[in-house]
Amino acid sequence: QVQLVESGGGLVQPGGSLRLSCAHSGLTLDYYAIGWFRQAPGKEREGVSCVDIHDGTTYYADSVKGRFTISRDSAKNTLYLQMYSLKAEDTGVYYCAADPGSVDCSGDIPDDYWGQGTQVTVSS
Repeated sequence: QVQLVESGGGLVQPGGSLRLSCAHSGLTLDYYAIGWFRQAPGKEREGVSCVDIHDGTTYYADSVKGRFTISRDSAKNTLYLQMYSLKAEDTGVYYCAADPGSVDCSGDIPDDYWGQGTQVTVSS
């Protein structure tokens, strides 16, 4: 059974930093990439960042390039998202997901390959 559990969200002021973690289990070799998505109130879920687990290639949405860094500790089965220079528009629920069909998290990810999400609120 696949499980992904996010943590590290919270309330932060504009310009601040947060590090999100995603502890996962049950993922064998049947996935290609793992990454972060977010959903702001009233908006569709969007991809934030992704990493190809086989060659380590990373992908970022234009809106977060230079501010967010994705990394993973394969020994701990944990994915991270370090976020700097946070803006109000970064507010949303952040989800971790594993993609069994594409290397850049652009595939159709099954429901059971998603975490429950962690809230990030950027506000003064």
